[in-house]
Amino acid sequence: MESILDQIKNTYSGLSKGQKSIADFILNHYEEAAYMTASRIGRETGVSESTVVRFATELGYSGFPHFQSQLLDDLRVHLTAAERMRAATHVIQNNEDILGAVLTADRDRLRRAYHQRDNETFNRAVDLLLNARRIYILGLRSSAPLASYLHFYMNQIFSDVRLVTSSSTSEIIEQLIPINDQDVLLALSFPRYATPLIKALQFAKKAVASTIMITDKRDNPFKDYSDCMILAPSDMIAFVDALTVPFSTVTALIVALAAKRQNELTEHLETLESIWRQNDIYEVNNNSGL
Repeated sequence: MESILDQIKNTYSGLSKGQKSIADFILNHYEEAAYMTASRIGRETGVSESTVVRFATELGYSGFPHFQSQLLDDLRVHLTAAERMRAATHVIQNNEDILGAVLTADRDRLRRAYHQRDNETFNRAVDLLLNARRIYILGLRSSAPLASYLHFYMNQIFSDVRLVTSSSTSEIIEQLIPINDQDVLLALSFPRYATPLIKALQFAKKAVASTIMITDKRDNPFKDYSDCMILAPSDMIAFVDALTVPFSTVTALIVALAAKRQNELTEHLETLESIWRQNDIYEVNNNSGL
């Protein structure tokens, strides 16, 4: 898929004088432009806000917000961590309520995710996991905490759940050697996408295993190797991956699986509770009066 920067370069010759000023600014300052409003870009380039909006529609976008969203999406995939930090510096420095800004952004992402949810795909993933003999879970770099979270709870629901822990391609493949057509590989990845995960999916597909991918968008490097793709939009805040929606999505997956295995899980949890009490795993409040 053509990036916005490539689109601008390819259409440059046909732009008006004012639109070329906008194009030059974005091409030379794309890290900052991704976070600017249309009016701010207009001030920086000496054109009106409406000219900036027309520039976005000239490139085929429904408006400036659509253009800006796609530009941010492109940057999340291609920028290094240091470039991400530089791109967001003015946003961080000029915001006196960073906590409120992050919470508000998370709220908006969750609202969009709710309206864009695909229950049919989600339920298919649940069925694949329920019918699997073995479940392999793989998440690299910032997705690793999501994978560990999934493994912790799914290990209480299923008898054979394996967390693939290495970031080395060869070691990942070694851990996947037993995978076959009765198994499922559940993988998670968000920009910037990790290359070893693609190799793992390819290996799983050659072994005729089922593959479930939890990622941010349908146009990604994993699409040809995923039997079931659950979309959980992520974002970037400075150099940090904002994974609120992905965490909510994997929580929903765990809850759905638990509901399908309710009787077995309840019995298992009662056994665990007895073990926890015997070994003083959790603090007990003896002053509660209960």
